[in-house]
Amino acid sequence: MEPADKPKFRAKSMIKASSSQAIAINIPTELKLTVTQEQFVQLAIANRDLQLERTATGELIVMPPTGGTTGNRNLDIEGQLWLWNRQNRLGVVFDSSTGFHLPNGADRSPDVAWVRQDRWDALTGEQQDGFVPLCPDFVVELRSKNDNMAPLRAKMREYMENGVLLGWLIDRKNQKVEIYRQGQDVEVLNSLITLSDEDVLPGFVLDLTTIF
Repeated sequence: MEPADKPKFRAKSMIKASSSQAIAINIPTELKLTVTQEQFVQLAIANRDLQLERTATGELIVMPPTGGTTGNRNLDIEGQLWLWNRQNRLGVVFDSSTGFHLPNGADRSPDVAWVRQDRWDALTGEQQDGFVPLCPDFVVELRSKNDNMAPLRAKMREYMENGVLLGWLIDRKNQKVEIYRQGQDVEVLNSLITLSDEDVLPGFVLDLTTIF
C-alpha cells in the first residue's frame, strides 16, 4: 500500500544508552536494510502498527499510514469486493494489512486482494493464520495523490510474474486505470465509471465514481 502524503522510508533502529533509555536512529534512505523472511515475520509481529513489505532480495520497506482520503477509498474498494464475494462465495477477500509471501520470496501487502476459494482451502490452518504463502488471483493498488507511479508499476509486474491473474492499478490523480492480465499488454483506460472482468471476477462491477 502506497502512503498518501509521505514517501517510503527506512526503519528506525533502536539502541539503548547507558541510562537504559531507548534512542531512535534514523537510517538514511540510500542504505538498504535486509532481513530474512523469518526476521521479517518477527518484525511484523512486533510492529503491528506499521505497514511493512520485503522485496525478493530481502530489502525491508516501511511505509507510514495512509492519509484519510486514500484510506477511505481503499475501504470503499474492499467493501464493494467483499459484498460481491459474500453474495457469490467464490473466494476470500483481503485488506491492505494482509501479508502474502510470494513465490519469488517477497512479502507484499496489496491494497486489496482476492484468492479463489479452492486455493485458500488448500492451505493449512497455520498457513492461513500467517503470511499467506501464495500470490493472490486478483490485486488492486490505489495510487495516492503524491505517489510515484514507477514503484507501483514495478509491484504490479512482480504480482503478474508471481501468478496474479488480474491486477488493477487505479490512478486517482489522473482518473486512469492500468489493467494487468496474464499474457497480455497493459491496458490503460481513462475516465471510467465502472470496472469489471468477467473471466476472473464474474459478476463483479467496481463503481469508480466513489473512488475518483
